[in-house]
Amino acid sequence: MTAGPDGGSPGSAVNVASVTTAGAELTLRHPVERFALDNGLRVVLAPDRSVPVVAVSVFYDVGMRNEPEGRTGFAHLFEHMMFQGSAHVPKMEHARLVQAAGGTFNGSTHQDYTNYFEALPSEALERALFLEADRMVAPAITEENLRNQIDVVKEEIRVNVLNRPYGAFPWLQLPQIAFESFANTHDGYGSFVDLESSTVDDATDFFSRYYAPGNAVLCIGGDLDVAETERLVQRWFGPVEARAVPPVPPTGEPLSTTARSGVVEDALATAPAVAIGWRVPDPVGDFDTYLGTVLLAELLSEGDASRLERRLVHGDRIAIAQSSYVGLFGDPFDVRDATLLTTQVHHPAAVAPETVLSTVHEEIARIAADGVGAEELRRVQARTEAQLLRQADSVLGRTLAFAAAELIHGRAELAGEIAARLAAVTPEQVQTAARALDPGTAAVLELRATGGRS
Repeated sequence: MTAGPDGGSPGSAVNVASVTTAGAELTLRHPVERFALDNGLRVVLAPDRSVPVVAVSVFYDVGMRNEPEGRTGFAHLFEHMMFQGSAHVPKMEHARLVQAAGGTFNGSTHQDYTNYFEALPSEALERALFLEADRMVAPAITEENLRNQIDVVKEEIRVNVLNRPYGAFPWLQLPQIAFESFANTHDGYGSFVDLESSTVDDATDFFSRYYAPGNAVLCIGGDLDVAETERLVQRWFGPVEARAVPPVPPTGEPLSTTARSGVVEDALATAPAVAIGWRVPDPVGDFDTYLGTVLLAELLSEGDASRLERRLVHGDRIAIAQSSYVGLFGDPFDVRDATLLTTQVHHPAAVAPETVLSTVHEEIARIAADGVGAEELRRVQARTEAQLLRQADSVLGRTLAFAAAELIHGRAELAGEIAARLAAVTPEQVQTAARALDPGTAAVLELRATGGRS
C-alpha cells in the first residue's frame, strides 16, 4: 500500500484484469487453518509447499497505545528486552541459532501490537518455535539488560528523531494536534525522562500483563505439514502458563468538529513543510467505507499521474515533494480506530503554507464535487492491488499479513481478500471519502525550517 512519510511506491502499469483475478484467487491459493491452545494462544497456519521456507511470527496485542502515563516508549523498549535472552537461551543466542540455520529474524512495535518473527528453511521450524515459546515463558528481565536497552533506545531516538531533519514530522507531532486522549497523542518513541525512570518491576509487570499467551497470535506460514506443525506448537507453547488477558484499550475518539493547528520548528530541516490530518472511518468497524478512504489517499498522491503530484509539484510548482497515506506508519490495514489520512507537503520557503493548504483543499473539493473517473480509479486499484500481491509473494510477508489481520480484525483470511475488495470499491465510495475531508475539521501542522536553506 502507500508507503509512510519517507517512502514511495512503484507506479508501473499493471493489467487490471489480471491483478483483480490474482487478488480474488489469493485466498484460494493460500488457505489458512486455525486452532487455539488451552492457555488461550490463537494459532493460524498458512501452508504453502511451493518453496522450502517457513515463517514464524508472534503478534502480541500490545503497542504504543497501551502505554500508561509516565511510561511513554515502554512498548518499544520492551520489544528490545525480548531479544536479551530467555529462560533457556542466553543473550545473543537467539540470533546465533536463527542465523546458523540460514534464517533471518526481527521484531517491531506498532500502535496496536508488537511482533516478533523468523524466516528459515523449513527443516528449522521447530527451532523457531522453541525460541519464541522460550521468551514467551520468561524473557531475561534484569537490571543490566534494562539499563543497556534504555541506552540503546535513547541512541535510536537521537539518530532517528532528534538529530535527523523532519525526524518527528509529522508522525510524532501531528497526533498531538489531531487527537485528545493520552493513548493517541503521546510520543510512542518515549521521553528520556520516562525511559530512564523505568524499573525492572515495571518491565516484569508489563510482561505479566501483556505477554500472556491469550493476548497473542502465533502465525506460521510456508512449507509445513498441518498435523505435524500442530503437534510441535502443542509441545512448545502448550506448557506456557495461562494468565489473565487485559482488555483492548479504548482508542476511539469522537470526531472533531473544529479545525486545529500547530507550529513546530526544525533547525535541521532544509525546507518548510506542512501536514494535514483528517479523521477517517473506523478501520475495523466500518471497513468498506474505510477502503474508499484508502484508495482516495492513493489517488491523491501516488505516482506522477496523481492529483496532488500533478497540481503541487508539476503544475503550480509550489511543492518539492508530497505524499498522502492512511495510518501512522503508512499501513492502513494494521491499525484500529482512531487514525488519520495524512497529507504532507514539503515546499520552498518562498511559498506560504496557506497557499499549499488551500491548493490541497481545492483538489480534494474537486473530487468531492466531480467524482472520479472509472479509468482513473482502475489505475489506482491496479497499483494498490499489485503492491499487496507483491507483499504476499514472500512467505514472510504473507505470514505477517495473516497475523496482523487475525489480531486486528479477528480474521486472518481478510489479508487474502483485501486485493479483491479494493477492486470492488466504486467511484462513489471514493467521492464519499473526499466529501468527508472537511477543511473545517482538519488538523494542520506547520513545520518551519529555522536552520536550513530552502
